[in-house]
Amino acid sequence: MSRPRSQAEYLARLVPPSVAGLNRRSLLTGAAGTGALLGTGLLAGCGGSDSDSGAGSKTVSLGSNASDPTPKDVLAKVTAGFQSSSGIQVAVNTVDHNTFQENINNYLQGKPDDVFTWFAGYRMRFFAAKGLAGDVSDVWGKLSGYSDAFKKASTGDDGKQYFVPMSYYPWAVFYRKSVWQQHGYQVPKTLDDLNTLGAQMKKDGLNPIAFADKDGWPAMGTFDILNLRINGYQFHVDLMAGKEAWTSDKVKKVFDTWAGLLPLHQPDALGRTWQEAAQSLQQKKSGMYLLGLFVAQQFNNDEQDDIDFFTFPEVDSTIGAKALDAPIDGYMMARKPKSEANAKKLLEYIGGVDAANITVKNDPGTLVANTGADTSGYTALKKKAAELVGSATEIAQFLDRDTRPDFASTVIIPALQQFIKNPKDIGGLLTSVENQKKSIFTS
Repeated sequence: MSRPRSQAEYLARLVPPSVAGLNRRSLLTGAAGTGALLGTGLLAGCGGSDSDSGAGSKTVSLGSNASDPTPKDVLAKVTAGFQSSSGIQVAVNTVDHNTFQENINNYLQGKPDDVFTWFAGYRMRFFAAKGLAGDVSDVWGKLSGYSDAFKKASTGDDGKQYFVPMSYYPWAVFYRKSVWQQHGYQVPKTLDDLNTLGAQMKKDGLNPIAFADKDGWPAMGTFDILNLRINGYQFHVDLMAGKEAWTSDKVKKVFDTWAGLLPLHQPDALGRTWQEAAQSLQQKKSGMYLLGLFVAQQFNNDEQDDIDFFTFPEVDSTIGAKALDAPIDGYMMARKPKSEANAKKLLEYIGGVDAANITVKNDPGTLVANTGADTSGYTALKKKAAELVGSATEIAQFLDRDTRPDFASTVIIPALQQFIKNPKDIGGLLTSVENQKKSIFTS
């Protein structure tokens, strides 16, 4: 799914109106909000009756957020392939993407479908820890074609797997080959190299780094990659989970480093959308842009071959540059599916090569997680993106998927925008973030 077009749309996805007025605890746990949400289009599982749960069951239900035409069609073809090979019928319950996300907590506490679409990251682990998802470790024992990083992204806090990946898109630093060839630029390997390159781009009349944060979420990608490079993956996910202090020297170093890079960023970012920043790259006014693979949407068809990228360079040689943001979409199993055996068979199929090949063939804008898929139809850019993620040692899911949604929306968005506007009072900013974090994570 593409990134939202406006801040209002982004916030609508992140903190849905269906939870307006509820306390922070009810936002994720639903302890106080279940009844309040019943009138908001609550997801209704379409799983079979109790009689379907026997060994001879030939049905399985699937709750899907794939409401847009292309992903909906792809899922229909994938489930048709499963039905043909297994003889098991799949009842697909498709719900509008945003509505699905808005009501996922109460859906899982009610009578969910046997299998459902979701995302890797903190919120996947959260539901697993709350006992709202089923253990699919035995399914993983039958899968092949996944890197250790994909498996790690599918693993709960207890070391068991609760998620089967399907597709993803990486974040990297994108540029136009023709511009770099014209000026003789070389891919930076270290932060010092990046600063030197940026200074040269300024001399050449370019904005070194295209940048936008009017919509609230793009700057999260910059924070993510700097924290991953400076402090490593484990610290990053622990910080997102509320286990580390934002007032620590480690986090301060991230913002100090970012402050040093801000002069290389396109000015007036808070008044610019990501599309406008991407267009400055497309129009050869900017030299680089840290964004997701969807940046290519802002380029003409005849310009696609002129797009290239590199992973953000190394900051600390002891940590390296192998971790990255690559949001992963996939499937989970309900905690008590009506047809557990069939649910696991469906997940095994979804995680296999046949389903991946169907996806590649029918959705040219998707990168599939299974490396065994036939990706001969990928563009050079997509092939390189797949290789990048395949070589990653750790994969983060992007800030707003790796932490609580209320923390991301009510604390992180305004904090990052305040920093971009005035990067001088980092200490005061981080103290405010830490205080609000404590309130949210202990509520």
